[in-house]
Amino acid sequence: IALIAMAEELGAEMALRSYSNLLRYGEPCIRRVVPLALAMLSASNPKLEIIDTLSKLSHDSDSEVAHNAIFAMGIVGSGTNNARLANMLRQLAQYYHKDANNLFMVRLAQGLVHLGKGTLTLSPYHSDRMLMSRVAVGGLLGVIVAFMDCNNLIIGKSHYMLYHLVSAIQPRMLVTFNEDLKPLPVPVRVGQAVDVVGQAGKPKTITGFQTHTTPVLLAHGERAELGTNEYSPLTPVMEGFVILRKNEDMEE
Repeated sequence: IALIAMAEELGAEMALRSYSNLLRYGEPCIRRVVPLALAMLSASNPKLEIIDTLSKLSHDSDSEVAHNAIFAMGIVGSGTNNARLANMLRQLAQYYHKDANNLFMVRLAQGLVHLGKGTLTLSPYHSDRMLMSRVAVGGLLGVIVAFMDCNNLIIGKSHYMLYHLVSAIQPRMLVTFNEDLKPLPVPVRVGQAVDVVGQAGKPKTITGFQTHTTPVLLAHGERAELGTNEYSPLTPVMEGFVILRKNEDMEE
């Protein structure tokens, strides 16, 4: 369900509802997988309802559900430095200070939330969420499938399966360079992305923007556009590493 629904917002919200039914009426083996599915559904996108659900499940009486929920909190908040999640994980670390396995999961999740000090993401979508990186989804899926048998694989001898996450890590910052690949600070407008498919004319692609100077961090669902006419980007999508060319017709 998560793999199908993760591509667009509406499907993800509908999937949340079906997950809550599975949590209430599902068998123990299904309840163990639901936190992992929630992690897959919104990797690096800490929505409030998902964080709250995972927080409840992290105190579950079934130890595997708790393991998976704590790890899922790490995936959902990976690279966001989300203060609420970080606070929850600190409380969990105190709560489980005598349980080595759960404490291992909490430390893992804390590391994921502060991934690259907040400059990296595990989200498999790029280019304004138009394209999906199959390698990233494969890396996420490999770890999530390994967590289905957490006690034997991750807590057992195959903890190196966690390294599959590396293939899903990508930078979430926007860095601009000139044509000699030297860093070039320019003003950019960063705001919530607006879907402008099929609209006539030249509609605004972002709303509620703030102007920053590169390099800047782009959160989930945010988009950037150049705030100056002095340079033009050599790529249609302002994301990751962008090379700028100086406009010849600009007056000095």
